[in-house]
Amino acid sequence: MLTLYYAPATCALASLIALEESGLAFETKKLSFSDGEQRSPDYLKINPKGRVPALVTDRGVLTETPAILGFIAEIAPAAKLAPFGDAFEMARLQSFNSYLCSTVHVNHAHRRRGSRWADEPAALEAMKAKVPQNMADCFTLIEEKMFEGPWVMGETYSLADPYLFVIADWLPSDGVDPARFAKVSDHHARMRQRPAVQRALAYDRG
Repeated sequence: MLTLYYAPATCALASLIALEESGLAFETKKLSFSDGEQRSPDYLKINPKGRVPALVTDRGVLTETPAILGFIAEIAPAAKLAPFGDAFEMARLQSFNSYLCSTVHVNHAHRRRGSRWADEPAALEAMKAKVPQNMADCFTLIEEKMFEGPWVMGETYSLADPYLFVIADWLPSDGVDPARFAKVSDHHARMRQRPAVQRALAYDRG
């Protein structure tokens, strides 16, 4: 049995959607960030980083969204969530998800998590002020250069789709109008129609 440690309104939603798509048996453990449960001694034994997602497997604990997504695809090949057997396409998928993880998510985090990088109030405010531009720049690149269509990688749904869906959902709170990005907005609307996404959203917001 897989166990996903999860918090609402976080990037862990991408892993939850992938699990729902996979057909694998799993359970979830919901953490409350507002209550600081991610820093509790019990959870830090599972994930010393104090963040989500964390996926408990029979071989140990995995953290970081791209790694968890890749693991889910690997152990559920029938779900066809990744282009295994095509080294170049697999690398393209990893490249897209790495960009979301290492650049887009970090830009988003400057709005509420600026204390990871600075302590001065003026610096924190400057980081917040830059978030709309940085996020818009990222999504302009995704819209114009990285998104193949109709799914992220082209004709086939993949691990990149739930991850993009989750991060695109953050645009309004980051001061960016999603309507600026027609392909991403269309993708977001179609993702909401998928049963796996609907199940994950019901859990996220339940």
